[in-house]
Amino acid sequence: MSKQPYLIEFPQLGDPAIGYISVAEPQQPLPFQIARAFWTYTTPETIVRGRHAHHRTEQVLVAAAGRILVSTEMPTGAIQVYALESPHVGLYIPPYVWHTMQYSAGAVQLTFASTPYEEADYIRDYAEFRRVWGVTNK
Repeated sequence: MSKQPYLIEFPQLGDPAIGYISVAEPQQPLPFQIARAFWTYTTPETIVRGRHAHHRTEQVLVAAAGRILVSTEMPTGAIQVYALESPHVGLYIPPYVWHTMQYSAGAVQLTFASTPYEEADYIRDYAEFRRVWGVTNK
């Protein structure tokens, strides 16, 4: 069985009077070494991004600003929805988990990935995602 998505809380250092800093260091609290980081921004609220899974890549998504609704689907068909709205909380997404994201106005998503970009790692077709796990629509 594949790993499950789960929330990760990053250290939140500081206080309301001066602001906060959160830190991700190797293996703390990330469950992998970071090979790539990227951010998504200025996405219209009506657009749904993601719509894919990965063969190998693990990711942690963080709402650096705004609110991001992340929907995950396991190969079993189990669906979970996460509301990321605090920059010290991230969502771990393991391989073989279909995921989509929808953003509030002004949202910025920071993503830490375990592998460099490689197109062959992506499962972009939903039917293919289901076929990889031997699931057929009945």
